[in-house]
Amino acid sequence: MDLNASPLPDEDDDSFGGHVEEEYAAQERVESGAEILRREREERRRRLKRDRPDDRPVRAAQPHVHDQYPNKNFRVYDKNKLPPGWLECPALGQDISCIIPSKVPLGEFFNDCIPPGKRYSFKQVIHQLRVLGRKLGLVIDLTNTTRYYQTSDLKKEGIKHVKIQCKGRDAVPDNVSVNNFIYEVTQFLSRQKHPRKYILVHCTHGHNRTGYMIVHYLMRSLPISVTQAIKIFADARPPGIYKPDYIDALYAFYHERKPATVTCPPIPEWKRSSELDLNGEAVPDDDDDGVPAAPLHESHDVPVLMTNDDVLGDEIPHDQLQALQHFCYQMLKQSVGGRGHMQFPGSHPVSLDSENLQLLRQRYYYATWKADGTRYMMLITMDGCFLIDRTFNFRRVQMRFPCRHPNEGLGEKTHHFTLLDGEMIIDQLPDSQKQERRYLIYDMIAINQVSIIERPFYERWKMLEKEIIEPRNYERHNIYQSRNPYYRYDLEPFRVRRKDFWLLSTINKLLSEFIPRLSHDADGLIFQGWDDPYVPRTHQGLLKWKYASMNSVDFLFEGGADDRQLLFLFERGKKKLMEGNSVVFKDGSDPSSYFGKIIECTWKSEEQVWEFMRIRTDKSTPNDINTYKKVMRSIRDNITEEVLLNEINEIVRLPMYADRIRNDSKTNSARRR
Repeated sequence: MDLNASPLPDEDDDSFGGHVEEEYAAQERVESGAEILRREREERRRRLKRDRPDDRPVRAAQPHVHDQYPNKNFRVYDKNKLPPGWLECPALGQDISCIIPSKVPLGEFFNDCIPPGKRYSFKQVIHQLRVLGRKLGLVIDLTNTTRYYQTSDLKKEGIKHVKIQCKGRDAVPDNVSVNNFIYEVTQFLSRQKHPRKYILVHCTHGHNRTGYMIVHYLMRSLPISVTQAIKIFADARPPGIYKPDYIDALYAFYHERKPATVTCPPIPEWKRSSELDLNGEAVPDDDDDGVPAAPLHESHDVPVLMTNDDVLGDEIPHDQLQALQHFCYQMLKQSVGGRGHMQFPGSHPVSLDSENLQLLRQRYYYATWKADGTRYMMLITMDGCFLIDRTFNFRRVQMRFPCRHPNEGLGEKTHHFTLLDGEMIIDQLPDSQKQERRYLIYDMIAINQVSIIERPFYERWKMLEKEIIEPRNYERHNIYQSRNPYYRYDLEPFRVRRKDFWLLSTINKLLSEFIPRLSHDADGLIFQGWDDPYVPRTHQGLLKWKYASMNSVDFLFEGGADDRQLLFLFERGKKKLMEGNSVVFKDGSDPSSYFGKIIECTWKSEEQVWEFMRIRTDKSTPNDINTYKKVMRSIRDNITEEVLLNEINEIVRLPMYADRIRNDSKTNSARRR
């Protein structure tokens, strides 16, 4: 080993220059194993003869380039050099639910480097599978390069090729790549007819990256633990995943405690003997970085300042996003417009004014506080949970939602296509000042693919507790009481609870005692019709009352000619300039830094101007002109806290309220006993 030589380039890095790769015609007749061996030997004999003509003396060995220039600190890198350990690495493993783990098949331009009988290309793969009566339909390539083979041969055979580029050094595949892998596999298998086609998954050696992805697939498709999933892969592709950081990352991702009995397999002999450093350790390559990995997951113990603008979850494939959007529309009984554009379909309240205040007298209402958080719907599936923001974008988070009455420990069944509505808040714990993110669920739209939007609110609200909250609490209690509490609810990205609603007769206490003691911000009240169905988008019967200083409008802020500052709203889906409206920035910031952004502003009556409050990073469009008109009417009507309480005191004396409040109070008291 030359100690002066520069390190070899990464095996999985395309930093070298391009090379010409041959196109080869598809074979009309499938070769037998013996024929392939004879052909390879003949090809190798011809190449040796071509490289060593009879009129040229044969040399025992050619000196290495760097030996001729001992003072030069470089080595020539052969772009067709075999990955270390590839020759002795077993070609492929047993199939796992129609997924075959494999080392990378090499194109025929590597044949000079491969002894006869050791070649492993897609011709051999296809032949071996056909002998077993199997047909290959999809190849997923996880390597970080395109130098190993041409995809044209696969296309000629009608085999789909998907490239998910993953680095082999320093880190496990990122979460977005995992989501892409899961989606490709799931879609391919769901579209299969009998006889089923198989999926070949490969990285360089078919163990660490390949195993990491397949274990993720097993975790999201079967009710099993990480330990079980790792063993399934190891049994199919011995010795399985042999990098400890990959194994640790899987346990961390799925919030499971790694049992003390789980040990990382030793480096395989074919890998250990492929190339050794001065200490006798395997030289790092694309599938073995050989150095301690950087932290793979953010520690939950490291204090990080949380804000409502934080982006939560991981991006998902666009096709999956559209499919989930369509599901939400289906559950809400909404139709997609002619242009196919879908918008956030969640229910929105309207501002309380003197006119719609009368609705409280006509229908039976409950009240809750209006949290100053971030609005999210949440879709729960077996594949994961998806936070749905107001731009109707979906991002995946790893959470667990068992179905009702699970067995002790991890239940066999989890929610699948259950749609919730709620808001994300950040609690500041008063004693420790520690921040804690919490999702407050206040409505339920669908449960396990069944829409419930036409049921009255009080039924949906009770179902939240029975079907979502109680099963989680039940399972968490049983797990923590068990001898092996391997699932860690405390490591999930946020806590979950049902938001409380109260009788209108409690409004005074709600305003004077409850809201001031909250550990997160609140800016008013929400009045929810107790018997109402779920109404998508603007719900004229869902009312919000905000403190006078909190009444606000979301504008699109842009700059115009002559340094003009322009405020826009939406009218029938198009921008509408709000002539005569202006905004001031009290913090002395540069207004131009807000151009092109959605800004939330509150109205200053004395100055007759809007005052900037914050940027709405969760929104991509301004308020509609009708929303603006309702807010302005609410501001003009000026329903103060005193006015509101006087109205409520009269309303709760109405027979409709008095009787139901009496009955509801009895029911609540009986439930608490």
